Amino acid sequence: MERYDWQQRTALLLGEEKMERIRNAHVLVVGLGGVGAYAAEMICRAGVGWMTIVDADTVQPTNMNRQLPAMHSTLGKTKAEVLAARYKDINPEIELTVLPVYLKDENIPELLDANQYDFIVDAIDTISPKCFLIYEAMKRRIKIVSSMGAGAKSDITQVRFADLWETYHCGLSKAVRKRLQKMGMKRKLPVVFSTEQADPKAVLLTDDEQNKKSTCGTVSYMPAVFGCYLAEYVIKRL
Repeated sequence: MERYDWQQRTALLLGEEKMERIRNAHVLVVGLGGVGAYAAEMICRAGVGWMTIVDADTVQPTNMNRQLPAMHSTLGKTKAEVLAARYKDINPEIELTVLPVYLKDENIPELLDANQYDFIVDAIDTISPKCFLIYEAMKRRIKIVSSMGAGAKSDITQVRFADLWETYHCGLSKAVRKRLQKMGMKRKLPVVFSTEQADPKAVLLTDDEQNKKSTCGTVSYMPAVFGCYLAEYVIKRL
């Protein structure tokens, strides 16, 4: 079997020249929960040559309904390490940098300056590190696509690509816009969001999560759809 035989189905659709660009690309995926893990897997299966994946969370029972790394056999394990083994099993040739760390404002510049990234996938669900990652990426002119809120929504036909500043019916988008404006950043930002009104019965206010004022009910397929949208955006633009 030749080295890239398993990628030929993708090459048939995208072309050999595009496939070679994908093989030579380095994609940074930050956040490996319901959305980010699916985005990273689809990018991996497309044949990307190098990925850096970042998430310090461990698999919890509450992740079981929607998150790719969540199984009873992986409870308590770091999501980044679980997914790294999975992605290596999919593509043994992939170069993986695995960072099971919590991103904070002060270590984001170090992450972005550590390598030359062709694209960043932002799948962070807490406001401060999310906005700082976006801010620092845009300041460096690194291509980035960001996920907005998939929680409390269930209609996949209302998932869209948009500029952040044109989104609606999305509480996370509103919070990100507000924070970025305070930071003096109002450039166009491609995002994935849903036009569906959030189900108010699925939103629970909370005061025990850092940088989060609420937590939302979720259904298995919605975060996966958001992740596939993110992967499409990246793959088509590499």
